[in-house]
Amino acid sequence: MLRYLYNTEIDLFPRLKDSMFTDRAAQFSARLGWDVCVDENGFERDEYDDENPLYVIWERPDGSHGGSMRFLPTLGPSMVNDHFSHLTGGVRIESPLIWECTRFCLAPDGGNRQISAALALGAGELMQAYSLRHFVGVFDRRMQRIYRLMGLEPEVIGQAGEGAQEIGVGLWSMDEDMFAPILQSLGINRSISKGWLRYSRSGARAITPEIAAIA
Repeated sequence: MLRYLYNTEIDLFPRLKDSMFTDRAAQFSARLGWDVCVDENGFERDEYDDENPLYVIWERPDGSHGGSMRFLPTLGPSMVNDHFSHLTGGVRIESPLIWECTRFCLAPDGGNRQISAALALGAGELMQAYSLRHFVGVFDRRMQRIYRLMGLEPEVIGQAGEGAQEIGVGLWSMDEDMFAPILQSLGINRSISKGWLRYSRSGARAITPEIAAIA
């Protein structure tokens, strides 16, 4: 199932939290070789995790992390404005209708296509629930291929570098048409998808029989 948790809430789910941050370390530090900080617990965290982002997380039946993304409003600190404004010609991306999406991460042990679809679904639900117009994010060539497979290619607003070193900034919009194929691929209906968001934001922790059946 999808969970939508703010950083201030994630300690309530210790297995989910620990496996998300260790999976981030495995992906971004060990596998991709990014210059990121891994702490003594084996967690990959940065200063934007301290800004109380909203995480969209695919939770496996055993309570562990299957995949996740991190969202922050652009009116506060954001990676694209603080570190990548050279890609936008110095123009800051700031709007109550635009949130930044970062740290797209998949657990290293399989199921990635379905989990990627679930995370795309979660992004769409957030966009509708919070009346957003766009997500903004920085991506490399690898992530651009992943977004293409998800049917979510960005509107590129700035790029630099070549080949494997190429990075860009893009805007994503998601409309009602994107839901049907993703829901079909996951084998669920829209009421279940909306229920995951409603369930997470209600503060509930118990798993109901209905949720357990489709999680």
